[in-house]
Amino acid sequence: MKKSIAGVEIPDSALARAAVEYIRDVSPALLFHHALRVFLFGALTGHSEARTFDAELLYIGALFHNAGLNARYSRSPRRFEIDSANEARAFLRAHRVEEPAVTEVWNAIALHTTPGIPEHMTPLVALVSAGVQMDVRGARYHEFTAQQRDEIVQAFPRERGFKTKLIEAYARGMEQRPETTFGTINADVLDRWDPDYRRLNFCGLVLGSEWTN
Repeated sequence: MKKSIAGVEIPDSALARAAVEYIRDVSPALLFHHALRVFLFGALTGHSEARTFDAELLYIGALFHNAGLNARYSRSPRRFEIDSANEARAFLRAHRVEEPAVTEVWNAIALHTTPGIPEHMTPLVALVSAGVQMDVRGARYHEFTAQQRDEIVQAFPRERGFKTKLIEAYARGMEQRPETTFGTINADVLDRWDPDYRRLNFCGLVLGSEWTN
């Protein structure tokens, strides 16, 4: 792996290398390359906004943010973001990372699909989300130069059909636990993917509750 991509230094500590090896073994290339692009776009956002952040923790957060889509979590009762955050926490604790850092990474991963909140939290939480939003839906696309985008995609390719394949990867990770998508953007994924999926509606739950008024 290159040491620098689009002007961003790639973390190369023992912890960072262990995280790469761990995630590479459990993730398809599609999600592995996506995670690395998330780190780079997140770091570039941090630099452009003059934010102070720990690049190693941002790297870990980006690498683990989709770990909960792994098949072993397919019947989990939790949102995939929580499974991802829990896996990152276990990894960091196993490597004796201090608890405040572990908690911050957990928060960054758990909240990365929750619009409107991460940007008001710590830089790490904000930047993991920003990196995800850029790579998934092109948020703030034109705030990055064409050279930056091209260099990142050359290093970690968006394979042909990436958009559709990413939606499929999300759907496959959640199709057996549809109840966990209530109130999240994950419901959009299953709504498009599964013709038998029916969203829970918050208003319906309120009006249909046991309360008499």
